[in-house]
Amino acid sequence: MLLVHTARDIADRLDAELATATTPDYPPALNGLQVDNRRGVTRVAAAVDCSARTIAGARAAGADLLLVHHGLFWGGLQRLTGAYGERVRAVLDADLALYAAHLPLDCHPRHGNSVLLAHELGLVPTAGFARYQHIECGVRGESEVATQALLERVASFCAPWGHTLRHTPAASGRITRRWAICSGAGASAESVRECVALGIDTLIVGEGPHWSAVDAEEHGLVIAYAGHYATETLGVRAVAQWLEQTLGLPWTFIHVPTGH
Repeated sequence: MLLVHTARDIADRLDAELATATTPDYPPALNGLQVDNRRGVTRVAAAVDCSARTIAGARAAGADLLLVHHGLFWGGLQRLTGAYGERVRAVLDADLALYAAHLPLDCHPRHGNSVLLAHELGLVPTAGFARYQHIECGVRGESEVATQALLERVASFCAPWGHTLRHTPAASGRITRRWAICSGAGASAESVRECVALGIDTLIVGEGPHWSAVDAEEHGLVIAYAGHYATETLGVRAVAQWLEQTLGLPWTFIHVPTGH
């Protein structure tokens, strides 16, 4: 017999696991259950973004709940017209519940994008990185690995997700001894300054502004830009797997690369 859970019950469990009530975030994130549904949940779809394509993918997969990193409201207050109105209508017409977790997922010690990326790259985190208010969105640690070899690991990770690695110049024979990871838009001014203050020599992020590459070279810092989308595929998949383990809910990942 197929067990049906309510979206509210699943959201309560996720809120507790991800500490959404005590984790700060940017207002448009609106962490937690963004859209409820009527029929309950028997299957979960996970995706990085809530978009027309991921909604369609969730419907095609027979999912009742779409679990995302970036929810409906990143554009702030918007009129329900045009493409945005159609996106909202698609969620409601499908009776699809929607749950979003942004910084609560980035900073999570088990399900977080950055800590999982470190594990994918064979790195062992020993401390946090990229502080936002009282949380740290990334991780850092020490190693003794050739920078070029590490960059090859990063390239191998991001290629299946539709991203070609870009990075600042790395001298031949260079060794990465202190590294940091912050998924998504991790090469912020604050993160670069933090790298300099901590003596970090290699920073792995999803993306960053042009000037971050200029500053990095002058500080002897190598930045690997592994793709915003690619580096944030990890957390939602980990949480979907956790739901399967704890509630027996089957899940599907909806792969919709953005090219970013």
